[in-house]
Amino acid sequence: MNPQDYMKIALKEAEKAFKADEVPVGALIVDPISGEIVARAHNVSEHGKDAVAHAEIEVMRKACRRLKQKRLWGLEMYVTLEPCTMCAAAASLMRVAKIYFGAADAKGGAVVSGVCFYGAPTCHHRPIVEGGILQDEAAQLLKAFFGQKRQKLLAKKKTLDRKNILV
Repeated sequence: MNPQDYMKIALKEAEKAFKADEVPVGALIVDPISGEIVARAHNVSEHGKDAVAHAEIEVMRKACRRLKQKRLWGLEMYVTLEPCTMCAAAASLMRVAKIYFGAADAKGGAVVSGVCFYGAPTCHHRPIVEGGILQDEAAQLLKAFFGQKRQKLLAKKKTLDRKNILV
């Protein structure tokens, strides 16, 4: 399989998050030698009541548990959105060899946007990074999710405004 094939699978994970009313980000850990998907995950922060339960953290934890090790030497991560600072740091600590991501995140990303974590002199392990894999599909899923959230908030606000008028 090629990077686009793996990213399509990560997008399926993101769709699961969307359906569960979680921010639609999905991730995979892949062994590039065998092509095996070691673990897959999506965001579970809202329902899990865990602010750090990002797709990347979840997939790295699953992979470590499955492999019974604390590092992910030689393995690759596919994630539909550019990792934030926390997830970039975790991937560095886990020694992920390469990160492929879909959409860049100008506001919260930390790999090619924002703090550019891997460029910091204090970063001990710098994975190879390749962004823009199926970026349009990943960005569209996020836009649809947040658009839906905004519509729900506006509808709720209108309902509250009507109630206040009647009081």
